[in-house]
Amino acid sequence: MSNKTSPSTLLGNRNQWNALLVVLFLLGGAWAYFSRIPPTATTDGAPPPSPREGFSAPDFTLELLSGGEVTLSDLRGQAVMINLWASWCPPCRAEMPAIERVYQDLKDEGLVVLAVNTTYQDSESAAAAFVAEFGLTFPILLDRTGAVSNRYQLRGLPSTYFVDREGVIRSVVVGGPMSEGLIRAKIQEILEETP
Repeated sequence: MSNKTSPSTLLGNRNQWNALLVVLFLLGGAWAYFSRIPPTATTDGAPPPSPREGFSAPDFTLELLSGGEVTLSDLRGQAVMINLWASWCPPCRAEMPAIERVYQDLKDEGLVVLAVNTTYQDSESAAAAFVAEFGLTFPILLDRTGAVSNRYQLRGLPSTYFVDREGVIRSVVVGGPMSEGLIRAKIQEILEETP
């Protein structure tokens, strides 16, 4: 008895495999088409803002530690420093006194500091204790869900975004601690521009 397969059987198997591959290809294409998210569902057809220099700062609204809320886009016309931080972060602790000093010196010239606590990986009580310890007077925002950290593609703490009066990110500093001189220079550059 011979175990040889006839040429017609191999040809039949090859046709079956080809048909199966075509069906799988069509099913994959249909799945990709029907599972996609249309651009208009998330960004009105425009590409989402990128948290990089030269791009508009992604807008957000967050609750304040002290009550109320802040929306970034409501601050157009002012120089804004967005600082993402956590109470357990040593570089955050090291740079906060410098941020407070610059804020006190330049707030009357149009500087707004938004200190965004990454509350989803910290706690409100720890943030409140941190604010009291350092005597911080600028707004403390609470990113409870991590939505703002995700929009700003948080890669490390602290992360700071210097936003001009038109809402465009002029500079990004990931990591720290930043020196008072660096903070002051980046803010002064924005404040000295004609609105």
